[in-house]
Amino acid sequence: MLNQVVLVGRLVKDVEVRTGENDTKYSFITLAIPRSYKNHDGVYETDFVECILWNIVANNTAEYCKKGDIIGVKGRIESRKVEENGINKTVLQIIAEKVTFLSSKKED
Repeated sequence: MLNQVVLVGRLVKDVEVRTGENDTKYSFITLAIPRSYKNHDGVYETDFVECILWNIVANNTAEYCKKGDIIGVKGRIESRKVEENGINKTVLQIIAEKVTFLSSKKED
């Protein structure tokens, strides 16, 4: 069995590191990933994928990356059960194991 995801996209906002239980550092990031084909209206659509970064990966990404930078994320998909308005749902999330800094957005 294999559970591995590789994503390349732009950060939609600056990375914020938070502190959880037992001083564990984490952050949630969203990658904007344009599709490689046009829709029926001739427009390239963009997917927005949320990822969770932990500890040193979260700290380094916050220190070296900002909104608009292109990064690569290698990780895994994890599912969890949540209850929302009395309805049970299964939510998929990307757990980042490695982040590669690919390019920075040019300053004006």
